[in-house]
Amino acid sequence: MAITHEHSRYALSPKETKKLDTAALRENFLIKKLFEEGKIHLVYSHYDRMITGGIQPAADALQLEPIDALKAPYFLERRELGVINIGGAGKVQVDGISYDIGFKEAIYIGKGSQEVLFSSRSANDPAKFYLNSTPAHHTYPTKKVTKADAQIVTLGSLETANHRTINKLLVAGVVDTCQLQMGMTELKSGSVWNTMPAHTHDRRMEVYLYFEVPEGQVVSHFMGQPEETRHLFVHNEQAVISPPWSIHAGAGTSNYTFIWGMAGENMDYGDMDGVPITGLK
Repeated sequence: MAITHEHSRYALSPKETKKLDTAALRENFLIKKLFEEGKIHLVYSHYDRMITGGIQPAADALQLEPIDALKAPYFLERRELGVINIGGAGKVQVDGISYDIGFKEAIYIGKGSQEVLFSSRSANDPAKFYLNSTPAHHTYPTKKVTKADAQIVTLGSLETANHRTINKLLVAGVVDTCQLQMGMTELKSGSVWNTMPAHTHDRRMEVYLYFEVPEGQVVSHFMGQPEETRHLFVHNEQAVISPPWSIHAGAGTSNYTFIWGMAGENMDYGDMDGVPITGLK
């Protein structure tokens, strides 16, 4: 098994961030590569200690093992884990118990689980397991979650190019977690804006994974303070780390889907500081 662990991404303040050029902005906040056949890619962020990763098993199963930054005998000794499959049919085995995880299905794995294995049903159509992991203080049961189990909200309209369906997969009311929350937002055909009007939430950070971005298309992800915004051009299956002080919104040259993962002390999904569209600069 191969693990690729990118260097830790350190937390930057708004004052530092506004001075970054394009290359430095991408180096600090963009995760360019998550999925590679037969490998595990992991990125450790110092914003709320969120780990973001991609696992793409081929013929052999891949085991999630601790990285140096954790200083732990096994990955989930002091952590919880959320996983959403954006590829072919796969399987997640947790301490000997197997869960079939299909396309756009999720699984929550609680603190203390020692052996976590990922496999694809077919090497020709491999699973692509996207993961977020956060520190945990309590052990909650492992649970598979499908879109049928999710809390589903439809927002926006075609007239404002932001008609979208929000699938809240790993949130309170669906599954018990310590702090991790994850979900998936699907934009309707003809809509390109996500999370608009924008907002911030100072007590939690967020990571966005953009996928189902058609070939030859791109998403412009907007970040920064509302009065001092920046942008990153993001391609298919790339992710962006969003600090607590930053907006996190995007517009694509086509519709697309993205997975949001949140960490921090704020567990109320609707508790945020909204930013009027006309107030953005």
